[in-house]
Amino acid sequence: MPPVNQPVKSGESTPVRLPGRRIGSLTVGAQGLGCLGLSEFYGPVDPDTAVTVVRRALDLGVTLLDTADVYGHGANEELIGKAVAGRRDEAVISTKFGVVRPGPGVGTGIRGDAAHVRESCEASLRRLGTDRIDLFTLTRLDRTVPVEETVGALAELRKAGKIREFGLSEVGAKTLERAHAVAPVAALQTEWSLWSRGIERETLHTARRLGVAVVPYAPLGRGFLAGAVRSADRLGEGDFRRFGLPRFTPDNLAANLPLADRLAALAAERGVTAAQLALAWLHHRGPDVIPIPGTGSPAHLAENASATALALGPADLAAIEAALPAGEVHGTRWNEQSLAYIEE
Repeated sequence: MPPVNQPVKSGESTPVRLPGRRIGSLTVGAQGLGCLGLSEFYGPVDPDTAVTVVRRALDLGVTLLDTADVYGHGANEELIGKAVAGRRDEAVISTKFGVVRPGPGVGTGIRGDAAHVRESCEASLRRLGTDRIDLFTLTRLDRTVPVEETVGALAELRKAGKIREFGLSEVGAKTLERAHAVAPVAALQTEWSLWSRGIERETLHTARRLGVAVVPYAPLGRGFLAGAVRSADRLGEGDFRRFGLPRFTPDNLAANLPLADRLAALAAERGVTAAQLALAWLHHRGPDVIPIPGTGSPAHLAENASATALALGPADLAAIEAALPAGEVHGTRWNEQSLAYIEE
């Protein structure tokens, strides 16, 4: 069954700006931009190209720009600040805090204490070169600090006008309930895609009952669902998929390739890319879902953004579900060290 609206492919122009979605009091484009890869982890991106990608995102209505204080050890926030200069009111800047990352790797711990919340906010404001953060999110739960303390500090920052809304990332239903009882949580950021579906067991239902928007990161399986990773040997030495993500070990990747091949076949039947089909599947999960795929390519940015216009009927969705059953995925989505900081 072909889609009602054909999204653009690489090299074409996007016909319309994205429709709007709500995150608390914020209005954002229906799809955001994950900015981590513009600074590190997935291979080098020319800084000028990175700025071009961010500005092109704003042109398309991709207004939610997701970064974090530890991306590039602060360099990513500085990049975003540079890219939105002169266009600050068009952007909805989402940055995260909490990870303790003194050197290479993904971090050595988490801090959610009130003092760190305040210190992190001030540091991010300086690097971003702005007077407010639109969405400020705790990257992972600090199990040594009651979430009520963290949320209390975030609520104070919101009252002071330093942040407009706040969110939590990778927390489970019970933690989300406790946090929301202190002050309204605007967004839940979590990994969610055709091969990462843990949120669907319980947390998604809680978020919806509380009116919390869901912001899926890695909606393309870190490139896997787009067909961009066929062999672990093709990943660069600095690519963290080599050491931090078990699904990309040679054996697991080889076992997972049939999933990507089935998605690609379905996409080809419909005249779209696998990435567009994977993103459209997420968009069809509800108007409270705002995926944030990352890319360092202006062409891929436009291609991904146009997935919001791809209409999928019940037969399309059923075919996708049948082709990529969650139980077939080989390997956990994070390594053991990182999973210790995740709730589902």
